[in-house]
Amino acid sequence: MVTRTFKEAILNRRMLICIFTGFTSGLPLYLLIQLVPAWLRAEGVGLAEIGFFALIGFPYTWKFVWAPVMDRFTLPFLGHRRGWMLITQLALLVSIAAMGFIKPDLSLWTVAYLAAAIAFFSASQDIVLDAYRRELLPDVELGLGNAIHVQTYRLAGLVPGSLALILSDHLPWHTVFMVVALFMCVGIVLTLVIDEAIVDPSPPKTMRDAIIEPFREFIGRKGIRSAALILVFLFLYKLGDNMATALQTPFFIDMGFSRTAIGSVAKFAALIAAIVGGLFGGVVMIKLGINRALWIFGVVQVVSILGFALLSVVGTNLWMLGAANGFEYLGVGLGTAAFVAFMARETNPAFAATQFALFTALTAVPRTLANAVTGVIVESVGWTNFFLLCTILAIPGMLLLFKVAPWDGEDNV
Repeated sequence: MVTRTFKEAILNRRMLICIFTGFTSGLPLYLLIQLVPAWLRAEGVGLAEIGFFALIGFPYTWKFVWAPVMDRFTLPFLGHRRGWMLITQLALLVSIAAMGFIKPDLSLWTVAYLAAAIAFFSASQDIVLDAYRRELLPDVELGLGNAIHVQTYRLAGLVPGSLALILSDHLPWHTVFMVVALFMCVGIVLTLVIDEAIVDPSPPKTMRDAIIEPFREFIGRKGIRSAALILVFLFLYKLGDNMATALQTPFFIDMGFSRTAIGSVAKFAALIAAIVGGLFGGVVMIKLGINRALWIFGVVQVVSILGFALLSVVGTNLWMLGAANGFEYLGVGLGTAAFVAFMARETNPAFAATQFALFTALTAVPRTLANAVTGVIVESVGWTNFFLLCTILAIPGMLLLFKVAPWDGEDNV
């Protein structure tokens, strides 16, 4: 029975859907963080102004504020989730295509407003796609399905981060943005051909229910103490990992590596390792279960930080650079696969949009804090001690597994 379940969990239409949800979800984010800054710089915008564009990521952190609206209301076409999918995807198609027709040197604020709109539509699309996947995937497939989503999310970055930059050397910017916008048709076609995951949903009857009930249901289902422990766990599980990677490029530069070496060896090793780790982790979770995966992958995630500590001692060695960064992102891929599956499992499909949005917003907090304080810490203690500190800070999240995801928990198959 286990073998049959394992095969069915890999070879089914639901996994194919997760490929397309990941791609259409990742495309607008990477457009904002990779293509837009390159475009602005090429158009002569100053680095200070470009830096402030990081603030347009605000909707990704606060998307749980309007997630109840998407849980509460069903649009008069395509169903409870697919209607919202289509609206956000069409909005992204139009707004991305419009971006290239603006002249940043003449209308920088217009670019900022449009970029903020893209971030809002993108975050809104993430809300409904996360909810749809939670309703679509049975518990045994949450690990692999979400791992596939995350990895194709990363691969989507090749469109605005690679293809679009190459095209910009040969085509005008408005054409480049239109080409990127057309890739949103992948999501639009997906929305039109799939069915609702839940045929007869029962959304909250009032906005008050949509706002209050997701929290009340979560606390009622888990109890105050367990719910609080889960929220603390979501904050801590990847804290050390986030801190270790927050300043990785400045770290490599300080170690004496050229930008060419960093861009080719380190980044390539990271991409391959993260994708392999995520997909391998998703497949293994079908047999391990989410709880045991959190333990095993979490250990790899913690130990991999020590690779950076070793690199800080060894110094400029290309083989060590590739090995350390590859090992770190193997841990990132494995840990993320189990972590996202755990968040999905802890949501109730009836309130998936709001609960999932809240969980993912909470996990973004340590990443923000890491980016804010790591530089100060490194300047105080040095790189080696910093990575040792990151390793220590990763341990509390692992200890919480005794309470929130015990080894012999009921999810193991």
